[in-house]
Amino acid sequence: MKRIDELLAEAAKKLADAGVEEPRREAASLMATAIGRDAVFLIAHPEYKPNLEESETFASHIARRAAREPFHYIVGEKEFYGLSFIVGPSVLIPRPETEMLVEAAISRDPKNICEVGVGSGCISVAILKALPSDGAVGLEISSKAIEVARANARRHGVEERLELRESDLFSALADERFELIVSNPPYVPANEIAGLQPEVRDFEPHTALTDGASGLEIIAKLVEQSPQYLSKGGWLMMEIGNGRSDEVRQMFDPAVWQPITIVPDLAGIPRVVMARSRAGSD
Repeated sequence: MKRIDELLAEAAKKLADAGVEEPRREAASLMATAIGRDAVFLIAHPEYKPNLEESETFASHIARRAAREPFHYIVGEKEFYGLSFIVGPSVLIPRPETEMLVEAAISRDPKNICEVGVGSGCISVAILKALPSDGAVGLEISSKAIEVARANARRHGVEERLELRESDLFSALADERFELIVSNPPYVPANEIAGLQPEVRDFEPHTALTDGASGLEIIAKLVEQSPQYLSKGGWLMMEIGNGRSDEVRQMFDPAVWQPITIVPDLAGIPRVVMARSRAGSD
């Protein structure tokens, strides 16, 4: 059996040849997962020889990563807003910039929330963990994504406060009204999918990435339909794509919405749209 340092050197080269960034770091992380140890152990015990099962698991992980399967799908989880979320190929991997959407939502202290396109549940779960709100309704068109969201709600102790419904946008709602509607909608234009990194293009669910058209179709529907599900003065908050802020701003009718705010991310890219309805139901 080979030592850890020998296996890591071989794996890092394989990942580098496959075009994976930071191949040594990723190889080490996959090794730590395979043997159930932490990074400190790898550094302190380069002479350790994984057993047959550990070696086979590590080899499988490296083969999958060399095929450009996302690291977080291989290990099965991703940290978001200080919490660990289960992820798999039926949901997007949570991105750091989406934490801004959570921050914006928490800042308004809503008593009830509706998330459109709940995915892994990371947004609603993070909000519910931070606020003593009445609860949230998560709408999601994918039944497989709902299973992941339910598992994450259970993992973080908010299962009783997050009601999940299979829904195409707002189709599963009746006469409910919410203080906040939040969404990270599919906003990648269809003609840009081919140019995405292989990890995203070939593995993450396309229905969560793109509307199959301009990348603005679902955003426009959210802007148009949200007022009928907002309580008086309720908020709509969405994540948007790079370079689309002017087009999104023009969707908001001043007669329906108060002046909107678009917040940039750390890279200076307009990222989170915050809009408050002028009317809505009491």
